[in-house]
Amino acid sequence: MIRNKFYFIALLMFFPVMAQSQGKTHNFLIGYNILTDAYTTSGKGRLLFDSNSVTVISESRKMAFRAAQGNISDENGNLLIVSNGCWIADATGDTMMNGGGLNPNSFTNNWCDAYSGIPLAHGNFILPYPGNADKYILFHQTGNYNNNFVSTELYYSEIDLSLNGGLGAVTTKNQNILNDDLAWGLAACKHANGRDWWVFALKDASTIIHKFLLDSSGITYMGTQNLGFPIPFSGNAGQPTFSPDGTKFAYTSGTGNPPPFHDVRIFNFDRCNSNFTGLEYIAISDSSAGFGLAFSSDSKYLYHSSFQRVYQFNTDTSDVAASKTTVAVNDGFYSPIPPFQTDFWWMYLAANGKIYISSGSGVIDLHYINYPDSAGMACDVHLHDLHLPCWSVRGNVYHPNYYLGCDTTQTTCPCLITGINEMEQHDFKFSVSPNPNNGNFKIMYLLPQNSKGTFEVFDITGKKVFSYNLPQWSTLQYISLPKIANGVYQCVISSGNERVHKKLVVFKE
Repeated sequence: MIRNKFYFIALLMFFPVMAQSQGKTHNFLIGYNILTDAYTTSGKGRLLFDSNSVTVISESRKMAFRAAQGNISDENGNLLIVSNGCWIADATGDTMMNGGGLNPNSFTNNWCDAYSGIPLAHGNFILPYPGNADKYILFHQTGNYNNNFVSTELYYSEIDLSLNGGLGAVTTKNQNILNDDLAWGLAACKHANGRDWWVFALKDASTIIHKFLLDSSGITYMGTQNLGFPIPFSGNAGQPTFSPDGTKFAYTSGTGNPPPFHDVRIFNFDRCNSNFTGLEYIAISDSSAGFGLAFSSDSKYLYHSSFQRVYQFNTDTSDVAASKTTVAVNDGFYSPIPPFQTDFWWMYLAANGKIYISSGSGVIDLHYINYPDSAGMACDVHLHDLHLPCWSVRGNVYHPNYYLGCDTTQTTCPCLITGINEMEQHDFKFSVSPNPNNGNFKIMYLLPQNSKGTFEVFDITGKKVFSYNLPQWSTLQYISLPKIANGVYQCVISSGNERVHKKLVVFKE
């Protein structure tokens, strides 16, 4: 009877935690149609990410995806806008008013009609319009058959969610802001002022990166920077990505044959002036091509995948190249029907702190890195261990860090506050899981802007039994208290004058 009562209390504590969503990054849509009607609703699914879990659901939906996916949700995790590079859907999943006909050219027409989505990872993404809570900007690109799939145009489209009864409408569409040969994928990072955004596009087969600023007045072209090391092989640079703390930038480049076959480039990034410095060039002598990139949630480790291997790099060391560790090798697993190999392709850092890895062919499983903040094999790569309700090929969604605050260490970029919606990064979003537990558990949190924190555990008498310093920009920690006794405890996260607490129940059989 005592045990039953215990579990009842535990359930009351557990489910509210599980119900907590991660706002703008809550949704990752999956499923594609090949050589069928692009509007077929069957064979779709969705991954729903919370601070400590992922839920996989099957659903009927019109929009399918190849590699490009931009979406954004509200703070409760409700999907607002999504695009596959072909068209824009609203919250109902149907075409948003004026949302059809993106990226007009023959490449788009073919991939949208026959394959249901643009095949370029990071090919589109959605940003909140600074200073206007109802407006969003979709940046998008497509390929070109005349130039090795290289994108030759960069567009934006503007969306106003105050229109059409709250479902939104596209008020400006396919506005060309750049004509050039561009590498696969775009990248964005919040400005040091905490409000505006930097947007970037790599020039293909060159040393050049294009820069844009999105602020309350709109999009401004900010020119280019010479990164100093060329992309040597056209059409083989991809998945440009920023670390969650915005201090580092990385992308991959195929180098062709002979070895090295591809490489990883890592730069320091200044969020105030958008300058890239301190190139770290890492050659990868792996005969299988590689494009996947993702940083860990604490911004320390960078993961890179070839078709056959997953590598980890410690970006906080003086010799990043020497830190390379192979953390996973393709085991040759095939999806049953059709018999395609579940290899490694694109990577995605999700709101639960794990990194998910798609495959190059249509398969029904994803790989994931369980503890990306841990060094070496302790990161715990799970091969083809997340089963999907539908086929997915090169599935990827791009979510820049919407919750990155202003950099208070900067003297030339003062913080700009635009309203309560821009202050959500101050919410600790503190969760403990599992709860109850046996003394081993995970904490997820968002620290205040540019601040360190402290995690403490107190018993029922108020005695402190554990304390741990939380690094600046960290969002996840794994806690092990093997000697802690059964009982109810108070967990406290504090930073400056702000603090939040949760009950912790320890129960060892």
